[in-house]
Amino acid sequence: MKVAIVNYGMGNLHSVLHSVQAANQLQQMQAEIILTARPDEVYAADKIIFPGQGAMPDCMAALQQSGLAEALMDGLRSKPFFGICVGAQLLFDFSEEGNTAGLGWFQGTVQRFQNASDADGRLLKIPHMGWNRVHQTQNHPLFASIEQDEWFYFVHSYYLLPQDSSIVMGKADYGSDFACIVGKDNVFATQFHTEKSHVAGLQLLDNFLRWDGTC
Repeated sequence: MKVAIVNYGMGNLHSVLHSVQAANQLQQMQAEIILTARPDEVYAADKIIFPGQGAMPDCMAALQQSGLAEALMDGLRSKPFFGICVGAQLLFDFSEEGNTAGLGWFQGTVQRFQNASDADGRLLKIPHMGWNRVHQTQNHPLFASIEQDEWFYFVHSYYLLPQDSSIVMGKADYGSDFACIVGKDNVFATQFHTEKSHVAGLQLLDNFLRWDGTC
C-alpha cells in the first residue's frame, strides 16, 4: 500500500509525515509513506493525505499551477482521502479567505469567525488556537478507540459551513458549535491538526491507514 502525503510547497508537512510514519510503525504495517509534489505519484497512490497550513488563496494557486488539483480530484472520486485543516477547507465551493474558489467536492463555504464570545460574553481571540473538545456526531470507522469529546489541537481563523448537514461527522465549540470533521464515502477531513494532537491524533492516522474507504 502506498500513501501519498501531498506537498504543495507550504504547511507543516514534515510533522505530518513523521506522525503518519509513527502510526505505520506502531501497528507494524507495511505501508509505503511518501511526501510528494508530483501529480503522477498522487495518481498512483492507494491513499491520499492532504495536510494544510497557510492561506487558502496560496494553497489553491499552488495546486492549480502544479497539476496537483486534478490529481486530488481523481483521488477524491475513489481513494481513501484524509484532509487536514486547509486540506479540509479546500474541499468546499468557496472560502472567504481571499474570496477563493475551492475544489467544490462538498457544497458549502468556509467563513471567518466573527465576534465569537464565551458564555460570559467575553470576546474570543481569533485565530482559534489551542486544545478543544471534539464531539462525534456520527459513527465512523476512523473514530475507533477515540473517546467521545476527545481533545484535539486547532489553529484556524476560518471554519467549515457545509450546505449538507449529513456530511458533518464532528463538531467543536468556539462561541458556538461549528463543524470540525466532515466526511462522506471515501473522504474524511478535519479542521484540527492531527499531527499536533498527540495520542488522539496518532490514533486517527492509524485508523486511516487501516481504513478501506467504506463506512
